[in-house]
Amino acid sequence: MLERGRLRFDLFGRPIEVVREGRGWLVYHLGNEGKRRRARDIEIPPELGADAVEAWLDDMFHEYASAARPRVRRL
Repeated sequence: MLERGRLRFDLFGRPIEVVREGRGWLVYHLGNEGKRRRARDIEIPPELGADAVEAWLDDMFHEYASAARPRVRRL
């Protein structure tokens, strides 16, 4: 379920937050100290529904997979 327009994922060891803004998505890298910065290198198609974001991220960034982190995981 989409909580307050925000989704959090472990993107193969990189924590990110995906936020629905209007009709599009914004992506942020999350820091250990609670700060976040815009991930301008990740553009999720605006027509994608919240239920499809995890699979899309996994498909688009699968080259970052490792034995320890084989897939994108919802946090």
